[in-house]
Amino acid sequence: MQLITLSVKQEDQILYVTLQRPKELNAINALMMGELREVMENYHRVWPGTKGIIITGSGEKAFAAGADIREFVGLTPAEASQLSRNGHITFNLIENAHVPVIAAVNGFALGGGCELAMACHIRIAAANAKFGQPEANLGLIPGFAGTQRLPQLVGKGKALELLMTGDMIDAEEAFRIGLANEVVATGTALEEATKMMKKILKKGPLAIKYSIRCVNAYFNPKEDGAEIEIAHFGQLMASDEGVEGISAFIEKRKPDFNKV
Repeated sequence: MQLITLSVKQEDQILYVTLQRPKELNAINALMMGELREVMENYHRVWPGTKGIIITGSGEKAFAAGADIREFVGLTPAEASQLSRNGHITFNLIENAHVPVIAAVNGFALGGGCELAMACHIRIAAANAKFGQPEANLGLIPGFAGTQRLPQLVGKGKALELLMTGDMIDAEEAFRIGLANEVVATGTALEEATKMMKKILKKGPLAIKYSIRCVNAYFNPKEDGAEIEIAHFGQLMASDEGVEGISAFIEKRKPDFNKV
């Protein structure tokens, strides 16, 4: 796969996706959005054996400082709507991935960068991370589902405050309000994200997949999350994975999910 704005490597069943526009603070342009979509649509074929994905930004200054505003100039309403739709499609692929996706947030995660982090299942923030949706400062709103995911994470009132003021918050505040899962020392976000991913990958892979599916269903008005949970619970109980996990518990040993 030929990639220009991203670097991708696989190590220990983890796929590391790094935004590679450091001079532009990893601002997300149309090419990067397209490449992110291509990776998410094809990772299981191009990098077989991938069981988890970590997304980060190159350098310590920025995860992604936003969308590339230079590409906004002169867009018609139809063109701008298509730009937004492309972002929704790509970030939905991340949110609905069958494997866990962790954002290792270093530096600025603003606008489209914050939206990218929110699309990931977990966000590990370096102490120097800064989050925000500053689009109102430009007379705009988020276009990559920021108005949809932010209230899920921080609640309606706080989401509206951040959207309407355009305020930037630090990592500790992001953790306090639920936007970040964990705050770690500057320069260690990728390392700590890897540690968490390796912990997750010791669990049952179907259990992880179905956990993502059920939680996402809760926020989808077109789905009955409770019924999806009931169905997957039944499937797991009778699966090789479930049998191994239950047997290991009874036999007082660690389960070996690699053999099922």
